[in-house]
Amino acid sequence: MHRFRFLSALLLAGALAACGHAPIGQSAPPKLVVFMAVDGLPQRQVVDYRQQLAPDGLARFLDRGAWFANAHYGYAYTVTAAGHASMLTGTYAYRHGIIGNDWRNLETGEVQYCTGDARYHYIGNPTGKLDGTSPNNLLVETVGDVLKRSNPRSKVIGISGKDRGAILPAGKTCTAYMYMSKSGQFASSTFYMKEHPAWVDAFNAARPADRYFKQSWQPVLADAAYAQSLPDEQPWFLIKGARLPMTMGAAQDKPDGAYYGALLRSPFVDEMALQFARAAIKGEALGQDDAPDILTVSLSGHDYVNHAFSAESRLSHDHLLHLDRLFQAFFEDLDAMVGKDNYVAVLTADHGFMPAPETSLAAGRNAGRQSASQTLARVNAALAQKFGAGTWAKFFSASALVLDHRLIDERKVDRLAVQEEARALLLKEEGIAMVYTRDELAGNTRAGAPLFDQMRKSWNAQRSGDLQVALKPYWMFTSSSSTTTHGSPHPYDTNVPILFYGPHWVKPGMVSERVETSGVAPTLASMLKIAPPATSEGKVLPIVAADAR
Repeated sequence: MHRFRFLSALLLAGALAACGHAPIGQSAPPKLVVFMAVDGLPQRQVVDYRQQLAPDGLARFLDRGAWFANAHYGYAYTVTAAGHASMLTGTYAYRHGIIGNDWRNLETGEVQYCTGDARYHYIGNPTGKLDGTSPNNLLVETVGDVLKRSNPRSKVIGISGKDRGAILPAGKTCTAYMYMSKSGQFASSTFYMKEHPAWVDAFNAARPADRYFKQSWQPVLADAAYAQSLPDEQPWFLIKGARLPMTMGAAQDKPDGAYYGALLRSPFVDEMALQFARAAIKGEALGQDDAPDILTVSLSGHDYVNHAFSAESRLSHDHLLHLDRLFQAFFEDLDAMVGKDNYVAVLTADHGFMPAPETSLAAGRNAGRQSASQTLARVNAALAQKFGAGTWAKFFSASALVLDHRLIDERKVDRLAVQEEARALLLKEEGIAMVYTRDELAGNTRAGAPLFDQMRKSWNAQRSGDLQVALKPYWMFTSSSSTTTHGSPHPYDTNVPILFYGPHWVKPGMVSERVETSGVAPTLASMLKIAPPATSEGKVLPIVAADAR
């Protein structure tokens, strides 16, 4: 038996080396990997506020762990679902298939939600048509899927304020729990189980969301500490007059759906997610035996705050400081519950954030908002003038324009001619930087051209449209639900933190060389002594286990 295990280890090491995924050291795998994402956290915020961090929150990574100053997503359409699908698969949308938070069926135009699956429903909570209930649309496996196949006793659990933040990092064979914005509970779906385990029912029975009713979101520091951030009550804020302190449920007589939903735009939903993570560790005995486990926790509040107020706002600044203090308390409990030398903690983000156009304009940049509906109307009017009456461009889907192939065939018009004319029209739009066609993307014929490689990795042949579009820096598509956003190939959206902590597996220090987020998956796979996901394209990140020297 010992000889068999030794040969198996040698074979695995050889397989990893052959794929460019060398094992990191020879220490035993961590008992628990705690993989954390802060939704919408740009790297610049971690660096800019470093001097205001608590001693053992994010500073645990920066002072005693490994962190990457120049980590980027390698694709163009940097949105929540695509980022969460990329984190632990080690690849991007052209392979994993999650091209956006949603997209349209190319034939019918019906909206497809990234984790939507009408065959399943939430447990104990109402389920809307486009609610996320399963990983069915994810085309590839995650590190968690490989771990569970390698060791069936291992457990992999995903938790988030958003369904896509819980479901996609966990993978296709794991378990996900998400915050229910109408009830204030955390729930799974019938894809994963018929009913919740007792520890979940006990957590929800305590009605943790109600504890914040009429509670005030108070600033962590004195006013002078926020001098580098934009003051409250900017006229372009999504919520007029927004400022700190902010009372939760101020307009409600009792906790209701509006109150539970509003908690997402505060530190409190993230505090609940970490409380639920503690309950999961205890309830599922994570990290308590020799079968490694994975817990993924995606904290959603920062994204909602940044969409409403921008990453440059005092509200966003303070929100990150609250998260930092929450991490400090969570790490203290992890040390006690799992053992400070038994786990690896990782923190990253699904995307960064662009400054609000108003901020960029004030700084003298070329910036603005591009209306997708008006752009579509102008393109169609010009196409009709050239090729005849009709709606030649049907809609935008994710980051691409979709042409009406049936109309093109019926009129016996050259498809490539329509495609090229549509591209020329799009490039006349003030905010559009680059457009590549289906043929170019499918054939990889423009490799090395500006933004092409990033845009190709956001494009999926079966799900994406005919003309992939990227906006100019500091431009965004107009939105009624966001004062600013993300989704571009520009550094403010692609540059995110990658932070590792785990003394037995991680050599402390800052790494300045450019790396991609696709490297997180093979790095964790190597620490866990398993193969990386089959479609992973990332390189193991340049961190060396302390006991490997």
